[in-house]
Amino acid sequence: MQSELDKVQMVLSTETLWILNTALAMIMFGVALNLKVTDFSRLLKQPKPVLAGLSSQFIMLPLVTLGLVYILEPIPSIALGMFMVAACPGGVVSNFYSHLAKGNAALSISLTAIATPLAILMTPLILGMLGSSYPPTASLLRDISISPIEIGKLVGLVLGVPIIAGMFVHYKWPQFVQKIRLPFKIGSVIFLILMILFVIYNNRDIFMENASLVIGLVLIHNLAALTTGFSWGKIWGLVAPDVRSLAIETGIQNCGLALLLILTFFQELGGMAVLAAIWGIWHLVSGLLIASSWSRFPLNKRSLV
Repeated sequence: MQSELDKVQMVLSTETLWILNTALAMIMFGVALNLKVTDFSRLLKQPKPVLAGLSSQFIMLPLVTLGLVYILEPIPSIALGMFMVAACPGGVVSNFYSHLAKGNAALSISLTAIATPLAILMTPLILGMLGSSYPPTASLLRDISISPIEIGKLVGLVLGVPIIAGMFVHYKWPQFVQKIRLPFKIGSVIFLILMILFVIYNNRDIFMENASLVIGLVLIHNLAALTTGFSWGKIWGLVAPDVRSLAIETGIQNCGLALLLILTFFQELGGMAVLAAIWGIWHLVSGLLIASSWSRFPLNKRSLV
């Protein structure tokens, strides 16, 4: 059955893909309502925690994911799904979770502001590098022949454009943004969940038959991502609030983007979509659990544990 999952195709119409594109763009627009140009300048003012966060997201998590794939040896389509998740930037709820966890919310927002546009280049680059580094997925990529440029274009469309638009609205009409920011944020999270559930429902037979094959991998991969961010922050010698934010930024991935890219370019690889969709549901749960747990133990900025 596992080998058959590599060949399972998701059934999606062109209209559905357009809806998913629009949904993710609106979600990212909502994220951008919380961003300011000064969030980008934090890299110059406080480069150490920002560089630690970016390297955790775009270097350490992909490397850890590659190691997990070699150790666990999942079927190729699921392995490629793990690579896709690892190649995406932080998730849309990471800032909220970072605030709830008593982490450095400003750092979390700055990482979102910088990592999201970087994903236009980094997501297709990381996916290509990881996929070509594991022979079973390398053969899949050769068979599909997806252009990294095409992936980058779509990422730019659904991430870059909404981020610029949202920041412009924030700059131009700050009082209006102050009124709609919270409901838009809540609506974005609900929209993301509904988007994932919609994909699962439309392909429920595939998910019901194959979810058990990936649940364990998702739990291990997500735990590894959270642990990577936490450990990397410790290695860089960051204070506890920063470490908490790094753990959340690395463990909460933009699975909406991962799922959209999979459904656009990899519809014939059902394992990728099953992995990304279950990741998208689970990381909301795991992020809430760890953030709620940490919220019980507030730390000042000089705490080291």
